Amino acid sequence: MVARLLEKYNKEIVPELMKTFSYKNKFQAPRLEKIVINMGVGEAMQDIKILDKAMEELGVITGQKPVIRRAKKAISNFKTRAGIPVGCKVTLRRNIMYEFLDRFLNIALPRIRDFRGVPTDSFDKAGNYSLGIVDQAIFPEIDYDKIGRTQGMDITFVTKAGSIKEARELLRLFGMPFKNEKE
Repeated sequence: MVARLLEKYNKEIVPELMKTFSYKNKFQAPRLEKIVINMGVGEAMQDIKILDKAMEELGVITGQKPVIRRAKKAISNFKTRAGIPVGCKVTLRRNIMYEFLDRFLNIALPRIRDFRGVPTDSFDKAGNYSLGIVDQAIFPEIDYDKIGRTQGMDITFVTKAGSIKEARELLRLFGMPFKNEKE
């Protein structure tokens, strides 16, 4: 079964990008390579159960088992030692990536209180877009009554775009609601 946004990408977005940027071949059009979701759980140094709960919630949100992230170096100001768990992450690709993107754009983002769009200046030079979410409760898979503490996450959309302009247009065509953009 093909994801709805993947079908939209192939039938609508690629022809639009080819027309906008004058590509000669459909393979020149930028595409979404992967989505990386990272949860930093600094409190896990004192209580490992907080990390277990965060991993469980991230697994429910993404449909994929998270990987534990460990501290690379010891930093005395943060009271961390090398090798202790400090967070978890998931890398989504292919159909699961498009399904998550669909749920994120159409269900989760509209549930943010006073939402006015995502910032347009969060692109890096390679055309990847990073976004921070403050609360995991915007995802409908999470039962609000069972949340012990709110947990934020960083979501990075990795694209195969050659420039920021191409990456922004790709995400806009997928339905990313950027701030100060006329509909």
